[in-house]
Amino acid sequence: MGKPLIYEIWEKPATSCIIAICSLICFYIQKKGIGYSHVGLNYDTALEGHHWRIITSALSHISILHLVFNMSALWSLGVIEQLGHLGLGVQYYLHYTMLLVVLSGLLVLGMYHILINKFKIDYFRRVTAVGYSCVVFGWMTILSTKQPSSKLELFGFLSLPISFAPFESLIFTSIIVPQASFIGHLSGIIIGYAISWGVIHGMTNYWAVSMLGWIVLVFIFSLKKSGTYNFSFLKIESVEDSSLPSVRFLSSGNGRTLQMSPFDGGLNLV
Repeated sequence: MGKPLIYEIWEKPATSCIIAICSLICFYIQKKGIGYSHVGLNYDTALEGHHWRIITSALSHISILHLVFNMSALWSLGVIEQLGHLGLGVQYYLHYTMLLVVLSGLLVLGMYHILINKFKIDYFRRVTAVGYSCVVFGWMTILSTKQPSSKLELFGFLSLPISFAPFESLIFTSIIVPQASFIGHLSGIIIGYAISWGVIHGMTNYWAVSMLGWIVLVFIFSLKKSGTYNFSFLKIESVEDSSLPSVRFLSSGNGRTLQMSPFDGGLNLV
């Protein structure tokens, strides 16, 4: 007989919180009838300044089945939070989850850019990626190198050796689910190996908090600049010297206003 659910939640606090957040977002999307095109990651919208989609695309799911598949795999991978003796643990999990979300999203856009501009495959202009699978595949890869004896449990009855899980799952999902994003999943695997092999390393609390601050800042500014959401307290204006950014608060009768001059400058389930 397995452990009580409440005990497992206590052992996997970060994983439990992420699953709760993704579930709430999914139910909100379903209730409001929001389409994947409104929250997903797309090459053309990224060029238009919708950088906030790197975050929303990772946390959003277009169907309950999509959510259940990703969260079932994530729940099994939550064992990473209990592996502090291997240099993993809750803190490591939180730090590198943030990196996986951002870097896998950027890598997806980079691959789209190469395929569109180098190989002239215009199809990828129309692809919109949505889902948490990039991060799931990243953690599969990290766990497969850190503890290859582990197993990945799916839906409570399917068990895969973790050492083969990343590529087994990559092939399996590409065959069974035609809409699955091969590039998105592959991006997660690549970033996962980069982290586990030490190519990407050195995340501390200081860098994690700093990175989180920048993510929030870019998220808010890209929402404003792209016209997706109008923050009444935030104004983005150009100055005479467009080569230099100017960020300042101006006093006004209604409070404080931030002025800034900017630099010039199909669906896939993941």
